[in-house]
Amino acid sequence: MTIKDICRILNAKIVSGEEFAYKKVKKGFASDLMSDVLTLDTDDMLLITGLTNTQALRTAEMADISCILFVRDKKVTDEMMEIAEDNDMVLLECKYSMFRTIGMLYEAGLKPVY
Repeated sequence: MTIKDICRILNAKIVSGEEFAYKKVKKGFASDLMSDVLTLDTDDMLLITGLTNTQALRTAEMADISCILFVRDKKVTDEMMEIAEDNDMVLLECKYSMFRTIGMLYEAGLKPVY
């Protein structure tokens, strides 16, 4: 599935990285605990989180994750936008809860990391 597909499924908005809208995403992982994210070893992954601070982006950068979906109507800050643009990351915003978001993406065919 592409990032554009994710936006359509969730009525989500790309707030940074629009030029990567047709990039493929194969797996998803949801967590607000960034130490869990650092244990992952997968490509083409979507990180789903409600943690809206620079730590989420720095963790994604270290884990080679280029697409982050923020749930619960959390808003990306200007500082986060700068980091994302510097690192070719896609940032998405979604109004749904993490539970609902994960269910919708799983039902649409996004695979879990494990």
